[in-house]
Amino acid sequence: MLEKYFNYKEHKTDFKTEVIAGVTTFLTMAYIMFLNPLILSEGGFDFGGVFTATAIAAAIACFIAAFYAKTWPVGLAPGMGINAFVAYFVCGTLGYSPAEALGAVFVAGVLFLIISLTPIRAWLINSIPKSLKLGIGAGIGLFLAVIGFNLMGLQVPSGNATIFKLGDVSNPLLLCGAGAFISMIVMEKMKIKGNIIIGILVFSVIAWLSGWAEFRGAVSGIKPMTHLFVFDFGAAMSASMATIVFTLFFVDFFDTAGTLTSVANVAGKVDSKGNVQDIDKAMLSDSVSTVAGSMLGTTTVTTYIESGTGIKAGGRTGMTSLVIGILFLLCLFFGDLATSLPKEVDAAALIYISTLFVRNISDIEWDDIAEAGPAVLAMIAMPFTYSISNGIALAFISYALIRLFTGKFSSTSPAIWVIAILSLISFVVA
Repeated sequence: MLEKYFNYKEHKTDFKTEVIAGVTTFLTMAYIMFLNPLILSEGGFDFGGVFTATAIAAAIACFIAAFYAKTWPVGLAPGMGINAFVAYFVCGTLGYSPAEALGAVFVAGVLFLIISLTPIRAWLINSIPKSLKLGIGAGIGLFLAVIGFNLMGLQVPSGNATIFKLGDVSNPLLLCGAGAFISMIVMEKMKIKGNIIIGILVFSVIAWLSGWAEFRGAVSGIKPMTHLFVFDFGAAMSASMATIVFTLFFVDFFDTAGTLTSVANVAGKVDSKGNVQDIDKAMLSDSVSTVAGSMLGTTTVTTYIESGTGIKAGGRTGMTSLVIGILFLLCLFFGDLATSLPKEVDAAALIYISTLFVRNISDIEWDDIAEAGPAVLAMIAMPFTYSISNGIALAFISYALIRLFTGKFSSTSPAIWVIAILSLISFVVA
């Protein structure tokens, strides 16, 4: 039945290969089960509720990809970066409640869904300069790094003009976190699958056995879904929340487009004209998953770049996604294990993931300062202002002004002017 549905022969694969590919991708992205509830709990969300929502949202998203976008062997789950933006900026700095934040995620998901069904999708993808996309991605990485440094204790307030200073490096939990970070890089270099989750678990075990952290158990009952259908549309539809909704939409839309393009190259889904086959189905699956995720009680669901590992292992159909989804459902019974992991060790994964975001800056057009300047501004504004939306806004405003004053107004996409004007308005009314 599965062989006929996914058409293994046409895609030159088989059941065993697809299962191995699914397990491979899952191992590389399973860290989200621990990091997502940890990060969102910092913004007032219930840890257990988010843990359950993460597993179910990821499973549903993977099943949608498996049976609708069935030629895409991808894994989907709540995305890194946006969860930190919601927890630390939307809820932490701006003071919105989790229900209000989830309302914004829902609205952004619906917006993504609508655009995924129209020609606007292709227009937007082609309108944003590559350097800006790369700079924004790197900025999100540095934003995650700052959060990771704080959680690990590497960075603490200095109490003077230097703002921050090095934390207590003699703290055994900090050292466990540092060891986990180094181990993740070493395992990646040695091409060991699941390096992030292995690093987290090994150094958590060291912390438990040494008595530095409390082990609360491994297998447990399913945690209640505290935030199920608990969202507030009032704030999401207000003018003050417009920038937040736009940021959620923007990051999800372009992160998904970029990830799918990268995955398509690895999977051989790009034709001779450079068009990506069935990208409309993949993006629609992603947008529907974000809407579903917000209803369940978690932030933006997106396609993971780690899907490339499963594709390299031979995955070519939605069967790979089906396997990933099943494995996420099995995670439902490990809620106590998630609460036992020391945040300092979890932080190591954040810092490691930040390096994956930042390394793409090598593709920025460094020889053209008009392209590189706004990209770098986005990259440094996000961690220093503690806001992804500020970084995006400053990047587009500066890019538009540079194009205007260098005589390139007519050759600049209208999308740039629209986003720049909206960004400027957001600063004025903030």
